Amino acid sequence: MTPSTHISLLAPARDLEVGIAAIQAGADAVYIGAPEFGARQAAGNSLEDIAELVLYAHRFGAQVLVTLNTLLHDDEYPRACALAHELYKVGVDALIIQDLNLLNYNLPPIRLHASTQCDNRTPEQVLHLQQLGFRRVVLARELSIDQIKEINYTIQHSPLEGELEGSIELEAFVHGALCVSYSGRCYLSEVLMNRSANRGCCAQPCRQRYDLLDKDGNEILDDNGQPIHQRYLLSLQDMDRSLHLAELIEAGVTTFKIEGRLKDRDYVTNIVAYYRQLLDQLIDATPTLQ
Repeated sequence: MTPSTHISLLAPARDLEVGIAAIQAGADAVYIGAPEFGARQAAGNSLEDIAELVLYAHRFGAQVLVTLNTLLHDDEYPRACALAHELYKVGVDALIIQDLNLLNYNLPPIRLHASTQCDNRTPEQVLHLQQLGFRRVVLARELSIDQIKEINYTIQHSPLEGELEGSIELEAFVHGALCVSYSGRCYLSEVLMNRSANRGCCAQPCRQRYDLLDKDGNEILDDNGQPIHQRYLLSLQDMDRSLHLAELIEAGVTTFKIEGRLKDRDYVTNIVAYYRQLLDQLIDATPTLQ
């Protein structure tokens, strides 16, 4: 009998209320920010709220993942490790981390997922993370289907496959905002405004208007002869992979992630319900999926 592939829908939770709404809308899991050290500084949550969300989620067979995914200063590691233990005690299912030096500390026996901030763009990087003990990688948002296939093929045919504790799962973003830079490798906010994206406080300068000038400072004209002046030159349209879910599954993706830890309840509810419907249709039509 061919083994079944478990497909999971992962939703953002700005807070307890949004997390509960996401589960009610059909999310298999939610990801939420810890009190500190999350890559969205404005979306931290108390341990009490996370514990309440865990109780609610587990009642319905859903999971709670917590983001602990900033780069840490030397004096922050003990506090981050202590926070990881507190999150483990309240029943959190996995931690999403970026700073690999955290692995050198006495972490609890909890699942670790490698944040997209780890720049997970190559098979070599994913294999390295698997060797370090990660059970899932959040793939870089800019990857194509073919690039994801290559990563999955490399994992499946690695000499290490079967020797390690478990195969590493592939998680991919399917909906939401895109960064104009490589995932985890944008320093524009830090350079221009002294606010580091890798510290959770991106000022989003890519969302601002810009003029397009040549090397001599002259405004460049568009096809209509108009100056390219005060336009959103670096701001990408949101991702929407809703028509490509079957291709992503075939490429090896098992968890479908919706971006938006700053989004409100209505947005999360509608997007989760939409993807839940699409994934259920695929699962019902494919005997090897569950």
